[in-house]
Amino acid sequence: MSYTIPAAIRTEIGKGSSRRLRREGKVPAVIYGTGSGKEPVSIVLDHKDIINIQTNDDFYTSVLTIVLDGKEVSVRAQAMQRHVFKPIVEHVDFVYA
Repeated sequence: MSYTIPAAIRTEIGKGSSRRLRREGKVPAVIYGTGSGKEPVSIVLDHKDIINIQTNDDFYTSVLTIVLDGKEVSVRAQAMQRHVFKPIVEHVDFVYA
């Protein structure tokens, strides 16, 4: 199954801006990869998109497509930070596929 996630580039970095995004129903994330030769990119996702997609088991093992400013980027989910007791995703790390 293929997953497509819309995203936007995040211009503000830091704890305060990340908290602000979470209040607005967004999830801060990053795409990186050591061997890919590409620079890390900070992005923002819609919380409802990521919470619905991550309920499927193959989300963690399959190659995902992130649509970033009209370009498609192939990634894999590397790590996901969740709230301790609320059903909230706080941050997602993706690796270039």
